[in-house]
Amino acid sequence: MLASNQPPTRKEEHVRLCTEEDVRYRSKTTGLERYDFDYVALPEIDFQEVTPQTTFLGHTLRLPLIVSCMTGGYNGATAINAALARLCQRWQLAMGLGSMRSLLESHQQLESFRIARDQAPTIPIIANIGASQLTRDVRAEDLESLINLVGADALAIHLNPLQELLQPEGTPYFRGVLAAIEQLASVLPVPIIVKEVGAGISGRVAELLLRAGVRYVDVAGAGGTSWAGVELKRSTTDPSTNPLAELWDCGIPTADCIIEVAALRSSYDFILIASGGIASGFDAAKAIALGADLVGVARPLLQVYQDGGEEALERYIANWELQLRAAMFVSGAQTVSDLRRVRLRPRSPNHNR
Repeated sequence: MLASNQPPTRKEEHVRLCTEEDVRYRSKTTGLERYDFDYVALPEIDFQEVTPQTTFLGHTLRLPLIVSCMTGGYNGATAINAALARLCQRWQLAMGLGSMRSLLESHQQLESFRIARDQAPTIPIIANIGASQLTRDVRAEDLESLINLVGADALAIHLNPLQELLQPEGTPYFRGVLAAIEQLASVLPVPIIVKEVGAGISGRVAELLLRAGVRYVDVAGAGGTSWAGVELKRSTTDPSTNPLAELWDCGIPTADCIIEVAALRSSYDFILIASGGIASGFDAAKAIALGADLVGVARPLLQVYQDGGEEALERYIANWELQLRAAMFVSGAQTVSDLRRVRLRPRSPNHNR
């Protein structure tokens, strides 16, 4: 614990706001609610045969689920990442680490990141760095060193210009990021995953990334956590007085991102990850049916852990798996590959009336 007279770090403030306050999008949803499963009255499979197993980064996952990049870099993050890693090891899920920017300057908090590999020796681990750092004299060998330090299987580069713009200590330096990503994609010994943090990657941006050699894209669309909202809350006690307050709801809904980016499969071979407001196994099933290969979940897991510990996390994932398998069964999908071919029906405008 920090001494009472020591101010919380940025990362601690992020965790507190995400677990204790409402930082969701206010006037925008993921768009997944616009779709229903195409109910199949003759599925020709038994429920027990439904298997949501998939492969990712050379590993077999029990579920097509990544516990998305959340935290690290301060004392309290060690316990959080240890608990999430144990969950991922038990369920054979992939796990992302929070931004490792601090490790570029000091290894003092290395354990808060390294604990994930210690607790989960056989799952895919994803290291993580902000895109703006790539323009600040960060070399490929620096990033390779971080990857090795935490035993990662891939490196996530997060695109967050909106967050950096609104963050009190932000670094909105993005000139040259695409060229840096292209260079890293050609030299790093592990795959690069390029992701947003909750405002979405459009088809146009995704195509630029794919042309640069990226083969893993996480759209991280709007509808879940608004990191603009988080930073607006950090900057003032009354975010509405901020002249940039309207940006709280800036972003592209997750469903729209998935559809736009999935359309690029006719020209490029890549893995599409859907995150941003994925709140249940039902949401995950819809995201995959729209074109994703896997989904990512972050804040809901953090909230569950903070409220109920590891037992609550276990119940959450068990329910998540049940929901996903149920959605697959009623859609006639025995495997995740089958689910990708499932048709979704657009809901009528008066569906909820």
